[in-house]
Amino acid sequence: MQTLAGRSRPSLTPEDPLSRLTLIKAVLGPILRLMFRPRVEGTENIPGTGPVILAGNHLTFIDSMILPLVCTRPVYFIGKDEYVTGKGFKGRLMAWFFTGSGMIPVDRDGANGGVAALMTGRRVLEEGKIFGIYPEGTRSPDGRLYRGRTGIARLTLMTGAPVVPFAMIGTDKLQPGGAGLPRPGRVTVRFGEPMEFSRYDGMDRDRYVLRAVTDSVMAEVMQLSGQEYVDMYATKAKAA
Repeated sequence: MQTLAGRSRPSLTPEDPLSRLTLIKAVLGPILRLMFRPRVEGTENIPGTGPVILAGNHLTFIDSMILPLVCTRPVYFIGKDEYVTGKGFKGRLMAWFFTGSGMIPVDRDGANGGVAALMTGRRVLEEGKIFGIYPEGTRSPDGRLYRGRTGIARLTLMTGAPVVPFAMIGTDKLQPGGAGLPRPGRVTVRFGEPMEFSRYDGMDRDRYVLRAVTDSVMAEVMQLSGQEYVDMYATKAKAA
């Protein structure tokens, strides 16, 4: 497969989960749609082909279940490796579901977790696929939108992939605190217009450029979601 840089690279995963994603959508899609009744706005802003970065807010666990459901193209995203290493029938079922939905397990808590996540995202994009990312780096502790990590900027500048901002609205009301079974209700998923940053080509190591790009993406997410913005990392707020 030809990459954005013109080099040949093997496929990211030995088994493309597209067939399983089709099955998941066919079997669970109607159930999830009945439970969450998603209202989707702006899907025409997602390019039909080529690499795309979907960057949005992160309110609760079910965000990563709803995003692949409402996108016509498969969405790949990073997830905790603990989601696919569980024991017994439940563990195998979770692994089948999440990897089939496009999740790529990465040990993000290790010493090189951030680098591994970044390189995984780059490979997904170099294969011409969609990579979903939550720039906050973790779920919001209180429903507000927190400062974005600059990994999103590195990805778009390294690959040239456009960024499509998106907002999850209402998922935190259905699963408060991100724990337990979600209750039925309506959610909205809103996609903004693609953003491109070719004017910063070759500047993916400039920390001021990285911060400016990240902040511009988060500003769009804030406009789409209507959340209050907090100029602090969510992890710091959780630790306080």
